[in-house]
Amino acid sequence: MFRKKVKFDDTLLKTILSKKLFSRYFQFFVGCLLLATAFNLFFLPHNIVYGGVSGISIITKETLNLNPSTVIFVLSILLLFVSYFTLGFEKTKGSLVGSILFPICVELTADIGTFIHFEADDLLLNVIFGAVIAGVGSGMNFKSGFTTGGTDIVNQIVSKYAHISIGKSMLVSDGLIVLASGFFLGEGNFFAFENVMYAIMVLYIISLMSDKVMLGISQSKCFYIVTSCETEMKNFLIRYLEHGVTLLEGRGGYTGNKQKVIMCIVPTKEYFVVKEAIHMIDKEAFFVVVDSYESSGGQ
Repeated sequence: MFRKKVKFDDTLLKTILSKKLFSRYFQFFVGCLLLATAFNLFFLPHNIVYGGVSGISIITKETLNLNPSTVIFVLSILLLFVSYFTLGFEKTKGSLVGSILFPICVELTADIGTFIHFEADDLLLNVIFGAVIAGVGSGMNFKSGFTTGGTDIVNQIVSKYAHISIGKSMLVSDGLIVLASGFFLGEGNFFAFENVMYAIMVLYIISLMSDKVMLGISQSKCFYIVTSCETEMKNFLIRYLEHGVTLLEGRGGYTGNKQKVIMCIVPTKEYFVVKEAIHMIDKEAFFVVVDSYESSGGQ
């Protein structure tokens, strides 16, 4: 049977981005709503600046008494113009909807604290719950293929012109905003160490939750096994555990000798059994185990 060849050009990317458009927009709206809820319910009342234009709006609210949603909207629109002239239209249009939708969601949820009240005494609990909710919202946004704009644009610009990764540019931009909050929000002449430490915790939890929402919780493990007992290892995995295996061509980096690498995906509950079996079949075997979030095709 002949497979239809896929032509890799601009139309392929447009086709991918046009798939499930309504459900993706709905998911993005829910994600923005969760981010705005976490912002107004947990972060803004306690001056937890966790980076981005949201963090800047918390600083301006405390120092200049400016409306956070207005600050977020104005900064997002300004950054859209900057993005258009530095990154081009194609890169900018992905942030257009989010730059308008997110500040609207922030305004819509501005009074949510009057309906849902949490005790302010346990700040740690507030921060953790806020970070989890924000992480889920952020993950939903990434999964939908859209962004809320803001400092995401700054990160892309820094990455492009400074020739560093997006991750490093995020570290720089968010780090500077969090650091600035320590000076602006400190009482008297003191640096707000507690707020900054909570902000770092929020950023870490948000990154973890975003990954979990995008990738899901790993239900399987992928083993890469290098062994001199190739036949015995294959027989155990195929006959006794009834899992398919794939043989990859490998070469020793030091010796230059060719060798097979056995790849096998097993349910997480069988991780211990496979690991112990490898040691029993070949004590000298080398293996690597990684999370497998999704597998498709094959037998």
